[in-house]
Amino acid sequence: MNLNTARSEKRAKEIGVRKAVGSAKAQLALQFLGESLMVVSIAFVFAIILTAICLPQFNQVVDKQISIPWNVPYFWLSCLAFVLFTGLTAGSYPALYLSSFKPISALKGVTARLNTGRFSGSPRKVLVVLQFTVSVTLIIGTIIVFRQIQFAKNRPIGYSRQQLVSSPIKSDEIIKHFAAFRNDLLNTGVVEEMAATDSPVTNTYVTNGGFTWPGKDQAMADEFVTLRITHEFGKTINWKIKEGRDFSKEFPTDSMGFILNEAAVKYMGLKNPVGQIIQWGKNGGYKVVGVVKDLVTQSPYEPANQTIFFINYKRISLVNMKIRPSASASQALAQIQAVFKKYDPENLFQYNFADLEYAKKFSDEERIAKLTTFFAALAILISCLGLFGLASFVAEQRTKEIGIRKVLGASVAGLWRLLSKDFVILVIVSCFISAPIAWYLMTGWLEKYSYRTEISWWIFAASAAGALGMTLLTVSFQAIRAALLDPVKSLRSE
Repeated sequence: MNLNTARSEKRAKEIGVRKAVGSAKAQLALQFLGESLMVVSIAFVFAIILTAICLPQFNQVVDKQISIPWNVPYFWLSCLAFVLFTGLTAGSYPALYLSSFKPISALKGVTARLNTGRFSGSPRKVLVVLQFTVSVTLIIGTIIVFRQIQFAKNRPIGYSRQQLVSSPIKSDEIIKHFAAFRNDLLNTGVVEEMAATDSPVTNTYVTNGGFTWPGKDQAMADEFVTLRITHEFGKTINWKIKEGRDFSKEFPTDSMGFILNEAAVKYMGLKNPVGQIIQWGKNGGYKVVGVVKDLVTQSPYEPANQTIFFINYKRISLVNMKIRPSASASQALAQIQAVFKKYDPENLFQYNFADLEYAKKFSDEERIAKLTTFFAALAILISCLGLFGLASFVAEQRTKEIGIRKVLGASVAGLWRLLSKDFVILVIVSCFISAPIAWYLMTGWLEKYSYRTEISWWIFAASAAGALGMTLLTVSFQAIRAALLDPVKSLRSE
């Protein structure tokens, strides 16, 4: 719309001639609508080609398998309806505006008079404000999404993921000869420490209830995440002991011992947890030997679950191995595989790196961030095109004014400020509109995360500064071009 109306001065005489020779307003309107539909139709052809080219990469980003339904009539009917809607909507205002030129005024080159008045430029200005409101909102949203991801990634997780590899236990032979199996892994020289668990460290999912501890409310329905481990688990993942001690084979009673995390201590309301006896159903009493800092074993965006760790060598299903930093990963895995084959020759050796498994927890948010970034860039491009059109329109309208100002001594910098001022005001208005919208939308999005970043004021300031910078870059081309124009040419009357 803005680009078409910006060309109004150049097409004024054409419209005047057409009207003078008998063209009706409806005929001219249909012509301009036809031009708009033609442009949109050509754009649609290019869009289909670009979609076909970009779809494989897009599927990777969104983790989907989307394809173009070439043989589905409904798809093509929908596309046709969309082309018609876009073409008619985009061409409606220019068609009505351009076809309304009076023949005599148009032929005299004074179409600007048709466009004077307090609210003459309102439709174009509203479009620019609307476009930049969307753009700035998307910019703010993109920054907040990236901050939320980074905030969760920087969260202390209570253990070391580096060089930590896990492999499922598929054979009872490993469980039966666990001590020998562990020694063989350590003797490879590439495994620094190892331990077994009944679920992955990065995704502990086993829960249990029926615990009783001093001061517990009898009406309370308790639930804990429980993790069966072997003695060397703490050394393998390098967890942090806050109170008491780690499990040790030097203490045979540790087979009936618990280690709690901070969340579990808080959940139970224990003041001095070490040494407390916790009953677990009919299994008897377990003594708390230590407390560890919270481990992020599930969502990095949620608080750590109350977790109980206890020794169990019979119901283990996963081997966790800490590879030495000096060892090559490929060589280390080859030697580890040889040990697994010795005890389990029938099953394929499989493994997962803890840091890669943990990184998968951010996949949804990173996908949102990539898509938001793309759409923000697209919205900014479209907004700048609209702004460029409006700048062209204003420059065309004010050509003679600029010429007079130059004759009277106005500088290029002064004219640049004069032409840019109105556009800066429009973008500032957009920023004030987009700020509460973005705050409301992103606050609602962040509320689904218990562990979330804050929405800082500088995000809005930086987004507004970026929008203003892009505005000045876009407008400056037309403003400086108009300011540098020879006043003799500007004031010449044809």
